[in-house]
Amino acid sequence: MKLNLSLLVLIALAFAASLLAGRIWLPPPALLSPHDSLAGLIVWDVRLPRTVLALIVGAVLGLSGAVLQGFTRNPLAEPALLGVSSGAALGAVIAIYFGLAALSPVTGPLMGMVGALAACALTFALGRNGTVALVLAGAAVSSLTAAGIALALNFAPNPYAAYEIMTWLLGSLADKSWTQVLLVAPFAAAGAGLLAVTGRALDALSLGEAQAQSLGVNLTRLAALVVAGVALSVGAVTSVTGAIGFIGLVAPHLVRPFVGYAPRRVLLPATLAGALLLLCADIAARLVHTNPELRLGVFTSLLGTPFFFWLVMRIRKVAP
Repeated sequence: MKLNLSLLVLIALAFAASLLAGRIWLPPPALLSPHDSLAGLIVWDVRLPRTVLALIVGAVLGLSGAVLQGFTRNPLAEPALLGVSSGAALGAVIAIYFGLAALSPVTGPLMGMVGALAACALTFALGRNGTVALVLAGAAVSSLTAAGIALALNFAPNPYAAYEIMTWLLGSLADKSWTQVLLVAPFAAAGAGLLAVTGRALDALSLGEAQAQSLGVNLTRLAALVVAGVALSVGAVTSVTGAIGFIGLVAPHLVRPFVGYAPRRVLLPATLAGALLLLCADIAARLVHTNPELRLGVFTSLLGTPFFFWLVMRIRKVAP
């Protein structure tokens, strides 16, 4: 409880900082500016939707990472494990490649969600015989969708389309509006709801698949909940922001020492930690003055890679 309250306080502070920070710093009174003023337009129409979207994306990635690590009993698991991120990316890339994204601002995200659901459905169809089979199927689907993205880049109709695809794949919260927030919020909430109810089953699964079944856990139903929840939530946010890595991997590990190693107890703190991490990373990316702006996906990769190496070395030391 103390950890959750501490994370909420830090999120509130980061939320306020996100509304003030940027190339143009605003004084704290600007938060109360009327909407028709210049400061009000910057706060309400530019920074507030970006901040809210950062909280949604970070929370979804943190929760998904915690659930997948508990489900697969693999400390290196993250949302990309089931091919969701790459599936959403392929759907959005198809929309860009064929010019569908220019028809409406919601076409790209919708195609991304379709790609995520299709990738998850294929993963579940191939890997329904256990967690190991599911992980292998996810790796195969990820490779397939990555090949599709590479194919689209190879046959891009013009350099501008290739540049737009590459820019989107780097991941960013820049230039996002309330349209994207309202589009992804219902899907993210529905997916998070499916993942949140898996806590008890994940606790039982930590004892082993046979033991979990003896305790009444339906592994097929659990796998369906995990796949559907990750597809809806991560697929929705990835289709809008592009690929943002390492948040789903790092957030559960940061909170696990404080709450114990029962998967159910990690879910809520990992959700809050993911939201805080991504919001702080977005603020930091804005403060690095580059032209063009440093993409958030690049920034999280630069920060997350050292943690990933540390985690691998730690696992090697404790492994028998």
